[in-house]
Amino acid sequence: MIIKVCGMRDADNIRQIDELGCVDWMGFIFFPPSSRNVERIPDHLPKHCKRVGVFVNATLEEIRQRQKEFGFHLIQLHGDETPDYCEQLRTFLPPKTQFIKMVQIATADDLERVKSYDGMVDYFLFETKCKGYGGSGKQFDWDILQHYQGQTPFLITGGIGADDAEKVQTFSHPQWAGIDLNSRFETAPALKDVQLIQEFIKKIK
Repeated sequence: MIIKVCGMRDADNIRQIDELGCVDWMGFIFFPPSSRNVERIPDHLPKHCKRVGVFVNATLEEIRQRQKEFGFHLIQLHGDETPDYCEQLRTFLPPKTQFIKMVQIATADDLERVKSYDGMVDYFLFETKCKGYGGSGKQFDWDILQHYQGQTPFLITGGIGADDAEKVQTFSHPQWAGIDLNSRFETAPALKDVQLIQEFIKKIK
């Protein structure tokens, strides 16, 4: 199971999470309205976790520039990016770069959107449907995902907290790849509770 911790910014916090040895991906958000927006390169970047750049309707050039600066292994598209945009972006970035497309979920009908992205991205990130592009901190009904029949692996995000260990342990789907943790493991925006994350991962693994 892939464990992604998103919304990182503070150098010491990045180092602490990276050194846990149980977090696979670390996300950095580039979206000015977000309270977790990254405005400059932190003094420390993860050495063990794969680096994920999170963008909302950004230009191709902006993503390419950030990828050069941060050395991103994965790019997460969290806005209204089309399949054509995803195809163009692949030509702008190093060949080994992987792509994640966020899709907001409220009902099984929302899964219809993913079909046009199959083969265009490496992962889907299923998020709770809300207004705007930021997370709501709330969960959607994971049972909806049993209707997903695509071949692209997916991660789940949206309101996952320390009390959801059993829910994560019991969820099952052939294409389920992992979870994305953020606001419910924070002591302040972009500042994660390292011990809480460590304890949670021990429970689910």
